[in-house]
Amino acid sequence: MPQGYLVENCAIDYVEAAASAATTTLTTDVLDMQGYDGVTFIAALGDVSDTSVLSLDVYHHTANAASGTAISGATAGATAGASDYDSKLLIVDVQKPSKRYVYATLARGTANAVVNGITAIRYKGSHSCPVTQGSTVMQLTKVQGGN
Repeated sequence: MPQGYLVENCAIDYVEAAASAATTTLTTDVLDMQGYDGVTFIAALGDVSDTSVLSLDVYHHTANAASGTAISGATAGATAGASDYDSKLLIVDVQKPSKRYVYATLARGTANAVVNGITAIRYKGSHSCPVTQGSTVMQLTKVQGGN
């Protein structure tokens, strides 16, 4: 079982930039799952209109392309309605996707929704640790203990 710092046992990628209020669908970067057992996509929401319908869906493909098929059950959805969805998260966690490449889409239908970005965490790599973080990680600090 992996031990040590979380950042030594998973790859963290910023896969979709922030998007202003709109109803368009966002598509993340495609991730290569070779050497990893699972991936978690986290969509950070901003200001969401009361009637907005949101759906974060994960897809997989045999090639490095955003044209795959939806993974059955790999969706996190919400209809804003009377509830407050401002500054909340939508999260989908997929273990052992059956195809090598994965990506996510965030549908923002019916009313405006601001997105503060989408992050992906690939984890439980069968490769040796520590994991080298990708180019979307600008700074990484590890601390043990403290006062």
